[in-house]
Amino acid sequence: MPSRSKVDSSLSGITVTNDAESKSTNEKGSDQPVVPVSSSTTSNAGSASSTPLFSEELKIASQLRKFAFNDLKLATRNFRPESLLGEGGFGCVFKGWIEENGTAPVKPGTGLTVAVKTLNHDGLQGHKEWLAEVSFLGNLLHSNLVKLIGYCIEDDQRLLVYEFMPRGSLENHLFRKGSLPLPWSIRMKIALGAAKGLAFLHEEAERPVIYRDFKTSNILLDAEYNAKLSDFGLAKDAPEDGKTHVSTRVMGTYGYAAPEYVMTGHLTSKSDVYSFGVVLLEMVTGRRAMDKNRPNGEHNLVEWARPHLGDRKRFYRLLDPRLEGHFSIKGAQKAAQLAAYCLSRDPKARPKMSEVVETLKPLPNLKDMASSSYYFQTMQADRARSNVNTKNGIRTQGGFVSRNGQPTRSFSSLNGPRASPCHPPLQSPKTNGRAS
Repeated sequence: MPSRSKVDSSLSGITVTNDAESKSTNEKGSDQPVVPVSSSTTSNAGSASSTPLFSEELKIASQLRKFAFNDLKLATRNFRPESLLGEGGFGCVFKGWIEENGTAPVKPGTGLTVAVKTLNHDGLQGHKEWLAEVSFLGNLLHSNLVKLIGYCIEDDQRLLVYEFMPRGSLENHLFRKGSLPLPWSIRMKIALGAAKGLAFLHEEAERPVIYRDFKTSNILLDAEYNAKLSDFGLAKDAPEDGKTHVSTRVMGTYGYAAPEYVMTGHLTSKSDVYSFGVVLLEMVTGRRAMDKNRPNGEHNLVEWARPHLGDRKRFYRLLDPRLEGHFSIKGAQKAAQLAAYCLSRDPKARPKMSEVVETLKPLPNLKDMASSSYYFQTMQADRARSNVNTKNGIRTQGGFVSRNGQPTRSFSSLNGPRASPCHPPLQSPKTNGRAS
C-alpha cells in the first residue's frame, strides 16, 4: 500500500513532508527526495479519538467488518517480516489470511487473502487521514477502487484491512529496476481502469469526491492487471452546488499536483484530471514525473514533454524505448493528445474523466504496431548508425551521444532492465487476449 511524498502548504509558506514510497511484493524503497524532510504537519499525539466518538464518526460505514487486534496479529503471523508487503508514511502493510466472510484468522494460503495496514505512531500520518480512508473507501464501492474490508480500533491501535492486490503498484512495474516492460496494450488497459475509477469518484458517486493524490504508486493491480485506486487519506468531498472549488491546504505529490492548485489552494475535480495526464505521460514515456537523475531540462516530465505532445512526428521521442516499437502508432498519438488535453494550463479546458474514458476505450485493442512502420524502421537505422559511431570512438554516456563535447539525445540507448541483487525481476506480463 503506497504512501506519499506530500506537498503541504499554507498562505504563509510551503512545508514539504517526504515519505518513502511503499513497495509491494516485499519491496521497500524511496523516491528521490525533492527537499529535506521537514516535521510532519499532522501530529499523531493526541489525535486518536475515543471509541464512542469514532463510532459516531464512522456510523455511515457500518458494512465494514470490525476486527480484533489479536485476530489481525494472528492473521499476519504476528506481523512477521516475511509477511511485510510494504512500508510508508502511514505504517507497514502486511499480508494476512482471514475467514472468507468473517474476521477470524485462518491458516496461510486458505480463506481470504488480505493486506493489513498498520498505523505507525511515529509516522507522518495520523488519525485524521486514517479516518478519511475509512470514511471514503468504506462507502465507495466500484470495480476500479481497492475494496476496504474492515478496520481495527483498540486503544491507540489503528489498522485497516484491504483486499490483496497480487501485482502490486503500477509504479513498480514501470520503474522498478529488474522489472520487465509492461506491454503497450496492458498499459492502456491500466490507464482505462484508472480513468474509470476517477470518473466514478467525480461523476457517479452519490457524493462526488476529489481524489487529490492520483499517481502511479496509488494505482494497484490485480492478477489480471485491472487497475484499482488506493489510499484515500487525502480525498476531499467535491464542492457543493453553487461553489466552484474547495479551499484547502495544498497537499499532494511534487510533479503530479495541478499548478493552479499549488498556487492558490483551490481544489477541483480538474486537479485530478491534471494528475491523470501526468500518469498517462509516465505510462507512455516510461519516465518518472520528477527525476533529478535526468539531464538538465528533463527533470520535470511535463515540461520536457510539452513541446513534443502537439507534433505528430516529434511525439515519437516521447515513447518508452523499452517498448522497442511494440506500440500502436494511432494509440500512442491518441494517448499523447489526451495527455496534452488533460495537462492544459487552463483547468476549464481539461476534459471530464468520463470523456477521458471514452477516448481510452479503443486504445488497448489497436494493432498498428510501430515496429512495422517506415518511420520506426528509419529510426532503427539511425540507431544502428549511432552504434557504429560509438564503435568508432564517439562516446555515449547515459543514453546520450557526445559530439563536440555537447550531449545530444540518441535513440541508440535502449537500456534494458538490470537485475537487482535484492529483488528478482517481475513476472513477464502476458496479454493472453485479456488486455482489452
